Amino acid sequence: MARKIGSRYTAHQILGRGSAGTVWLGEGPDGPVAVKLLREDLASDQELVGRFVQERSALLGLEHPHVVCVRDLVVDGNDLALVMDLVRGTDLRTRLDRERRLAPEAAVAIVADVADALAAAHAAGVVHRDVKPENVLLDMQGPLGPGGAHPALLTDFGVAKLIDSPRRSTGGRASAPTTRIIGTPDYLAPEIVEGLPPRAAVDIYALATVLYELLAGFTPFGGGHPGAVLRRHVTETVVPLPGIPDELWQLMVQCLAKAPASRLRASELSLRLRDLLPLLAGMPPLDVDEPDEPEQAEFPEPEAAAAADPVRRRGVVPLVPGSSTDSNRDTHTSMRVPGPDELAGGALGTARVPRPAGGHRPGSARHRAETVRKRRLALSAAAVALAAAVGVGSWLAVSSDSAPPQDNKQSGSTSP
Repeated sequence: MARKIGSRYTAHQILGRGSAGTVWLGEGPDGPVAVKLLREDLASDQELVGRFVQERSALLGLEHPHVVCVRDLVVDGNDLALVMDLVRGTDLRTRLDRERRLAPEAAVAIVADVADALAAAHAAGVVHRDVKPENVLLDMQGPLGPGGAHPALLTDFGVAKLIDSPRRSTGGRASAPTTRIIGTPDYLAPEIVEGLPPRAAVDIYALATVLYELLAGFTPFGGGHPGAVLRRHVTETVVPLPGIPDELWQLMVQCLAKAPASRLRASELSLRLRDLLPLLAGMPPLDVDEPDEPEQAEFPEPEAAAAADPVRRRGVVPLVPGSSTDSNRDTHTSMRVPGPDELAGGALGTARVPRPAGGHRPGSARHRAETVRKRRLALSAAAVALAAAVGVGSWLAVSSDSAPPQDNKQSGSTSP
């Protein structure tokens, strides 16, 4: 059902939903547009409203072939909407869910496009802060690039913030770490987890995480409770991916460095990735499987305490009302910074190691069936062994009882 957005736009059809808003297919004076509408139940939250308005402010004047440009901002009663260019295609998450893994050439071509978009944003003083496959759109009407990849465009700067130097914000004093963080757990840079202000390097870390996911089919530090994911970003080393050229792997490792200063700039990352494209031509997707899921007991939560005060549970990640409570791929608009004891490594920070190709994921139906089959085979083998042992024992007993006694004198050697 159509709805009016201000006096110039009409929203016709929902294209997608996010943690803070809904994207509609709309119509404006100049033709079709995409309209991002803030959820009505959140419109009274001044912080969220300010963050939503900030998306438009951050993108005004940012024109780039790989950025979804914002054309207008509408404030009308309870409606707050961003009017953006309409991209005819799909998002990278949809393609990844369909194909599970991408060929290295296509994955690198897509990430290079996003790096170009980030280079333009960073040059304008904008940090995206939520780079992930859901926020990368693939233009299906654009020309095919290396590996058959469609042009990629970065969208949803809804949690972006203009880079503010310590001198402007604190009069030259070092800014104090924040106590709340914004973003998606699987893609958060270590310095964000530790409560430090966001800089351009956080986008490079997130983009390298996306590249890892496109190649492997899973993120390097994901899985389990969001608190465990945040810990791994700070304490764990990325697990190597077999089958990719060393030049590409070293580039990924550099961009996933714990120290922000060690990561490449977006413009340099784009150039380095494009230089690797000839090396990757024709390579098939990697043959690796997702690691075993961490045990849910990583973050023990007594039922009584959880029911009484869920916000104070150890490792909890408070979400926007109505958002998913267990997805590490959702944008969390308010997460507390874990305490030092929660970032101290140990079992809660154990990295996930990829399983051998073809291995079934623990807990899956195939894994359970395989486990049952192995147990049955083991029991059958044990039963056969037991039966054989009993049979041999019985035969020996019967043979011993029925054998005639031998004369020891005649049992010796007959040789002279």
